[in-house]
Amino acid sequence: MTRVLAIDLGGTNLRAAIHTGDVRMLEVLSREPAPASLDAFVVRIRALCAEAGAVEALGIAVPGLVEGSICRWVPNLPWLDGVDVARLFPGLRIALGNDAQIAMLAEAVEGSAKGMSDAILLAIGTGIGSAVLANSRIVAGARGGACSFGWACADMVDEGEERSGWLERVASGRALDALAREIGLADGGRLIDAARAGEKAALAALEAPARRLGTALAGAVALLDPQAVLISGGLAEALDMIRPPLLDAMRRQLPPHLRDIVLRPGQFGSRAGLVGAALAGLAGREWRQVR
Repeated sequence: MTRVLAIDLGGTNLRAAIHTGDVRMLEVLSREPAPASLDAFVVRIRALCAEAGAVEALGIAVPGLVEGSICRWVPNLPWLDGVDVARLFPGLRIALGNDAQIAMLAEAVEGSAKGMSDAILLAIGTGIGSAVLANSRIVAGARGGACSFGWACADMVDEGEERSGWLERVASGRALDALAREIGLADGGRLIDAARAGEKAALAALEAPARRLGTALAGAVALLDPQAVLISGGLAEALDMIRPPLLDAMRRQLPPHLRDIVLRPGQFGSRAGLVGAALAGLAGREWRQVR
């Protein structure tokens, strides 16, 4: 069995695990702040490889645009922009991917999309990441940037923004935090708790982003006809609260034969990046082909 070092690199944290046979039983090595520079990143990965011992492959999930083994655009870690990760670690088999696409790999192989050929994943946390499984292959697009659903827009008069898309601005964790503060709550987590407790102001505040998400998501469902839409990230924990208005908004914009779309949480939660990175490292360059 190939020994894989799995790395889930976020904008603020790095998590590492070793895969030695059972992807559900990864040996977690570290959770720590993300490196502040490319040199620090290389030093830390080499140290983790030494700690893991006899590593043959490296699977890495990053929060940005990836093309092959090259990081094209990683907004929160700009020191990675333009870097060919394979050149940094010669002798190791490298599988590099966008974090949402890597999470989709985990869900398609061993999680909530197991056995499916077509699915959409939305990773909704501070921002919105997304991935599409189509005909048992995770879609990359011409430059690795396919399915950037946080940039979807259902507002004709929105002027756009350089660093984030419309849907991310109105339906991500940041948007929920802002809505929470408007009604005197600390953050989006407290907003969800208050809505779950039946507080009317919280329920009303939560309905708007859920309906925006559903309206925009209808376009993706109509285009792709998936078997399911998976919600992962922090908002997955609030799916019981956002599901009714989200599905209502989505179904209003869909033809009858698509209105029975399944909406479910991802199975791996915050572990999806590590599990997917391990699976990608095991598969190598063709990790996007699920079956």
